[in-house]
Amino acid sequence: MLVSIKEPSGANAHADDERDWDAIHAAILRFVRGRGARPDIAEDIAQETLARLIDILRAEQVGSIFALGFRIADNLLVDVYRRDSRLSEEVDDDWQSEEPSLDRVLDSRRAVDVFNRCLGRMPPLRREVLIRRRLNQESCRAIGDDLSMSAKAVEKHITRGMIDLRKALEKAGIDLGGEA
Repeated sequence: MLVSIKEPSGANAHADDERDWDAIHAAILRFVRGRGARPDIAEDIAQETLARLIDILRAEQVGSIFALGFRIADNLLVDVYRRDSRLSEEVDDDWQSEEPSLDRVLDSRRAVDVFNRCLGRMPPLRREVLIRRRLNQESCRAIGDDLSMSAKAVEKHITRGMIDLRKALEKAGIDLGGEA
């Protein structure tokens, strides 16, 4: 919080030169926030504006301290936006990629290994039914006709196979987020 600072009246200052820095600070803060600045940025700009105003007032006469304060704050805000846009453009250009992240690739490879081990441990009929339905997209009726079983039995094998795969993934600590 800013403490009220009164400019001392001296030999070179008149009684009307005393200023209410709290009111100036509050006005600048409202102005900068009104321009869409985040609260922390707005506070930094208001403080820097007051510091610059004090330096200017020591050296020269100013017609309107508020007008000068708003102009300084506006310039500082433009500088912040320019700096932020340069930084965000550089980061976006350097780090954007259509490729999956290394962590994602490694997690996927681990999941494939778990799938393969789990499929290898399944009874051969369940494995065949699951692969034909899930990977080859064959209908339950077609699988049942080829293997001389009912569509209902095919569905049970698929359900049990999916349960086995999900348990294997959970045991390995892999969460596919609904992709399985």
